[in-house]
Parts: sequence; structure tokens; C-alpha cells
Amino acid sequence: MRAFVIKGFIYLLGLITISLGISLTINAELGAGAWDAMNVGLAETFGLTVGNWVIIIGGILIVTNALIAAERPDLLAVITIIIVGKMIDFWLITAFTNMEVIGWFYQVITLVAGIFIIAAGVALYLQPKFSLNPIDNFMVALQKRFGLSLTISKTITEAFALILALFLGGPIGVGTIIILVFIGPFIQFLDPKAEKVMNRLLAS
Repeated sequence: MRAFVIKGFIYLLGLITISLGISLTINAELGAGAWDAMNVGLAETFGLTVGNWVIIIGGILIVTNALIAAERPDLLAVITIIIVGKMIDFWLITAFTNMEVIGWFYQVITLVAGIFIIAAGVALYLQPKFSLNPIDNFMVALQKRFGLSLTISKTITEAFALILALFLGGPIGVGTIIILVFIGPFIQFLDPKAEKVMNRLLAS
């Protein structure tokens, strides 16, 4: 039971951290990640908040992933989309409501900080090996169904979101490319450190 509580805490902390990083990349206004830009575009085009669209798109993906992989829907993934969606709205609407990032230097600093924080959150939330968020599961579902490599599957899912973001007028820019290039290496760098943190907590 103690181990489950510790893992649950790390999982929750990771999701909250991811939402903080996403909000910073959006506020940097240099271009958000493809999925985040798509959600911003949906919010600006159809109304509702960015966080609500995270939840709606996540719900659609949970069903889609199950159909693609011919498996039962991962209903526990609902937890991930609700936490991330609600926390993104908290950061954007409440915590950062008066945040203005002016000038290229501060925009780049905010963007890189956001990327690093997203990577830290991903590294944390992966450690307990609970349900993946629906976007990550979309990549896995394509891999399982069509025998693709994870790299190709990831490229397909990102391209899909990027096209929709462009169509919806979402914030696509140089920051989108920077996120695409650096998010993977940051996660790889932080993953073993997050594993050590969890193992230390479990052993204490």
C-alpha cells in the first residue's frame, strides 16, 4: 500500500509538472508543441478552454486507440487527461493570467524552461508504469496495429496534430521545432534521475 501511494504521488506530480511546462511553452508565444497548438487552435476557433479541449481530444483518443489496437479502452487514462486539462487551465487562467513574456530573450528562456519542465514531468509520470496519456497511447496503438517503429508512429501522430493545428490557426512557430528537437533528449536525460528519486522514496 505504501509503495502504491508513493507511486501515485509521483504519477500525480508528473502530470501536474507536465501541465506547468505546457502552459509555459504556450505563454512563450514562439510556437507550442503540435498537440498543444492544436488545443489552443480549437479553443480559439470553437470556444471552451485549452484544458477542456485537452480532455475532449483525450477522450476521443482513448476510444480511437482502443479501436486501432483492437483492445479495451484504457479508462484509467481518463485520470491523466482530467488532471492535465484542469491544471493547464489553472496555470493559464489563474496563475499566469497577467503573465506577459516580452522580448525574444525572455521568450526563449520561458520556452526552454517549459520544455525542460515538460520533460521532467514526463520522466516522473512514466516511472510508476501506470496508464499513459492518450497521446502516448495513440503512438503505441499505431505501433501495435501496423507494426511500425515507435519513431515512425511518433512522427505520424505529431504530423497529424501539426496539420490540424495549422488548419485551426494554432500557435505553430520556431518554438514548435525547438520542442520537437529537444523534448526527447531532455526526457532521456531526466528519466534515470526520476527513476532514482522513486527508488529512493520506495526504499526509505
